[in-house]
Amino acid sequence: MKNKTFRLRAIMSIAALILVTSLLLNIGCTRRAESVSIKGKITLATTTSTQDSGLLDFLLPEFTKQTGWEVDVIAVGSGAALRMGRDGDADVLLVHARNDELQFVADGYGSVRYDVMYNDFLIVGSDVNTIPHNDNVLQTLQNIASGNLSFVSRGDDSGTHRMEITLWRSAGVDTAVLRNYSSVGQGMGSTLQMADEMQAYTLTDRATWLILRKEGKISLQAICENAPELLNYYGVILVNPQLHSHVNVEGGSAFVEWMVSDTAQQLIEQYGLEEFGGALFTPNANNQVR
Repeated sequence: MKNKTFRLRAIMSIAALILVTSLLLNIGCTRRAESVSIKGKITLATTTSTQDSGLLDFLLPEFTKQTGWEVDVIAVGSGAALRMGRDGDADVLLVHARNDELQFVADGYGSVRYDVMYNDFLIVGSDVNTIPHNDNVLQTLQNIASGNLSFVSRGDDSGTHRMEITLWRSAGVDTAVLRNYSSVGQGMGSTLQMADEMQAYTLTDRATWLILRKEGKISLQAICENAPELLNYYGVILVNPQLHSHVNVEGGSAFVEWMVSDTAQQLIEQYGLEEFGGALFTPNANNQVR
């Protein structure tokens, strides 16, 4: 009887071992089937807003999963990103300075450009009593200037900084004579936090402002928004390999094509819905060169 019991236990143990081994092999095979073959890396020069808003963390893992290309991100101002493209220090650009982007391509530095998405800028501040909430951008800037109110500028030649300069000029204000105007040479996240600490005003993209408010890093409120002048367009550009032979054409082209694909456009449209009840960016690619 004892021998039968022993043999039965041995058989059951072996059967259990075979079952476990089979399960592990199946899991391993499934994981290998799901994994993607990595083809290499591309260098993406982009604006700090795409990183500070969390959009890249949302998009890039899916891009790598679907295409096999990994992405090294260099987040700087749009002006600096465009200079990197001119110098051949990036394979592809994702920036928001549309006029400069179009000139970049016209000058031969970029071989193709597509619209990808847009959001908007707004002027934010800690004091909503001095300047009530409104949609008149030029009047808001004139009020800041005439009231000698503190304003923090990114001052980094980014798309946001270039937009700010354009708006001040349109308002007829020379920032060089403003006593409380601070040019800090920082990205959007740092600029917002400095403006918050200084109880000042600043121009920001909506996505980064919303993210930092949700994280409790700033308490700045919207002062001026929803004006046509504040729309903020993003484009994706492949750096011209005819000028820089080392540009990763295959990987860069894959990124450009993926960003304007239905898959990426749907992901962009979804980003922010769950946390904020509305998308932080609006996709606007129509698969035509701009």
